[in-house]
Amino acid sequence: MARLLLLLASFSGFTGVALGAFGAHALRGQLSERMLAVFQTGVQYQLWHTAALIGVALLLLRQPHSLLLKLSGGLFALGTVLFSGSLYLMTLAGWRVGMITPMGGVCFLAGWLLFGMAAWACQRPVN
Repeated sequence: MARLLLLLASFSGFTGVALGAFGAHALRGQLSERMLAVFQTGVQYQLWHTAALIGVALLLLRQPHSLLLKLSGGLFALGTVLFSGSLYLMTLAGWRVGMITPMGGVCFLAGWLLFGMAAWACQRPVN
């Protein structure tokens, strides 16, 4: 599972940086300032949760049987697809995606809650 999360983080980091550059250069002047800010919010949340995926994966190397960490990583990945992906679709394709963006946010929140629970349950120091 740690390897899968690291591979997802690699992909997410690569695409997050590429999309951030695309937004900063190619979309400036193509989108309104409001829509450009929405796009950049998607990039920002994607990159923050890329870092979170790396952290979860590294902790899983020390606690490979932690269901809480596995679920946390899965929710961070799903949240990125739902939250950031819906913002990209909204700004680039004009799609109104309804409740998908908030569902992605709920995935992020649940992922952080499970991450905290895993930290609380950790039986050996993570130094």
